[in-house]
Formats: sequence, structure tokens, C-alpha cells
Amino acid sequence: MFRNYRQDRCYIIAEIGGNFTTFDQAKRLIDEAAACGVDAVKLQTYRAETLSSRSAMFDMENTGVTSQFELFRKYEIGEDLHQAVFQYAESLGLDWFSSPSHQSDIDVLVKCGVGAFKVGSDDAVNLPFLRYMATFNKPILLSTGMCDLDEVEESVEAIRAAGNSQIILLHAITSYPTHAENVNLAAMQTMMQAFPGLDVGYSDHTLSPVASLCAVAMGARVIERHFTYDKNADGPDHMLSADPEEMKWLVDAIRSFEVMRGSGIKEPAASEATTRINNRKSIVLTRALKAGDLLSEADIAVKRPGTGIYPKHWEAVLGRKAGRDLEIDTVLQWSDLQ
Repeated sequence: MFRNYRQDRCYIIAEIGGNFTTFDQAKRLIDEAAACGVDAVKLQTYRAETLSSRSAMFDMENTGVTSQFELFRKYEIGEDLHQAVFQYAESLGLDWFSSPSHQSDIDVLVKCGVGAFKVGSDDAVNLPFLRYMATFNKPILLSTGMCDLDEVEESVEAIRAAGNSQIILLHAITSYPTHAENVNLAAMQTMMQAFPGLDVGYSDHTLSPVASLCAVAMGARVIERHFTYDKNADGPDHMLSADPEEMKWLVDAIRSFEVMRGSGIKEPAASEATTRINNRKSIVLTRALKAGDLLSEADIAVKRPGTGIYPKHWEAVLGRKAGRDLEIDTVLQWSDLQ
């Protein structure tokens, strides 16, 4: 499903794939994610046999050096568990979808009634895979880790050529975890400029929520962050996942930012209506004047409140006559002058 995606706010995805192998674990993650206020949960749909050869190795900070095939086989989940997890997420009003890794995985997700697809960075340049996915005419969230801009353009064109223009690009860095010096959020804005008709967001693999919040401030329409109930749980992705406290902070911070961002129109805020009067300044008399007295530099000053003649009219006031007797500290009005 893809019901919670709106143009007036950032779409926040809790990535729970790889962080569970049982329904009870998934249910706990979904309950916690829903309580944090996310819009969607995302799974990973794969089978080791169709994803990795037995010679492929991981060599990353979160995995160490280990067999990709064996790790994927440990955490792959079946179609029945997919169905149960998706149904539970929907019962809580969350959107749900997954990252397939093979054409057969796409077929499983379509059978489940998925409303959108997420493409992992490992398949960002897998053009036959993208073309097949595009034929189902569902929104595609395309992670672009390990890609240069030309490769992103090739992938976008492959999807469009298959008749699907529902594309959301996600800047990502395929390092687990990603450290600050490699985040490169400006590349997200480069994609915004290069693909002006597409929404662009950020898939976050850092160790804190700061990069995600910065990405939203820089215009990200989507944030995807791994989610766990325990950073120390068994599995390679828990260490770089947000726990409930961190995810709640991030969701609340993003929603607060969206309010603070405002309309962009430079005008007095509604809350400034009273202070605009009380805290601005006016031209004020420094001594009492009689009717007919000429006003000189020595006779006037600029003080609060802003209920009288504005200081910008200083020169226009000089040389004018008092229209009536005026006391010291009078906040001048044009009606006081001749």
C-alpha cells in the first residue's frame, strides 16, 4: 500500500527487513514503529539462491568478512510470513512494501498486493530487473548508492521506457554504517536539479538521526531509516538502525521542522501583531513644545513604541511646526504637526 504518501510532508519509512525472522519479532517492530509515527514499514524480499553466488563475500563494518550467501540464507523469510507481516502493518494504518532482489521476488510481492516497490542500491543499475518491475505500474523508490549521475539517468530512463513514470529517487551511501564524511547530502540536491519532475529523498545508513533531519531540511521528500527494538540484537543491521527512542525523536523533529518551515513569504508573523506595535520605534519629543514651535534635531529622538511616525520620516519631520501644545515624550503623529 502507498496511501500515506503526501505532497505536503516528508514520508518516513522504517526499514525492518533483516531485523526479524519470526512474526513475533516483526510484530514488535511494527508496533514500535507505529508508536513512533512513521508512515510505512519496509521489508527485504529475497532468497539466497537467487540473490548471491556462493563465492560472494561481505567485507563491511557491520558484517565483517563473511559469506553473503550464508548470511542471506539465515535472514530470508517466506511468502507466508510476508503476508502476515503486511496484513499486520496494514491493520495499524501503515503503508507497507519491500525491496525485491529478483524477478520472482517481484511476483511474490505482487501476489501479496504490494502498493509500491523499493529498489535497493545493489539493483539500481540492474536494467532488466527495473524494466520488469516497471511493467506493474506501481511507484518505485530507487536507491542510488554506488551510482554516478549517468547511471541514475540510465535507470530512470529504463523505468520510463517501460511505461512507468512513478519514480522516487533516494540518495544513499552503501556503507554499513555510513560515517559523516561520506554522507554527501549535496548529491541529493544534485539529483533534484537533474530530475526536476521527480521527488528525491534519502536512505540513511548512518549511526544517528542527524543526517536524516539535515536531509529533510535540504528538501528530502522521503526518509528511510533502518529500525530495531534493540541495537545489540543479533543481525548485521541492528547496529545502524534507529531504536524506538531515536526514531520517535526523528519523526517529531521532522514534523516540527515542517511547521517551522512556513510559507516562505517574508511578512510579519501573526504572533508579531502586538510586538510590531509595542517594540518598534517612533519619533518622540525630547522637550515640551508650544503650538507653532519649529522642530529641530534637538527636539526629537527615536524611542518605543511604534505607534507614531516611523523613524524613516525623520527628515520630513524636521522644520515642521507643532500644531498644538505638546508634552515631552509625546509620540508624534502627523496630526500633531503643521
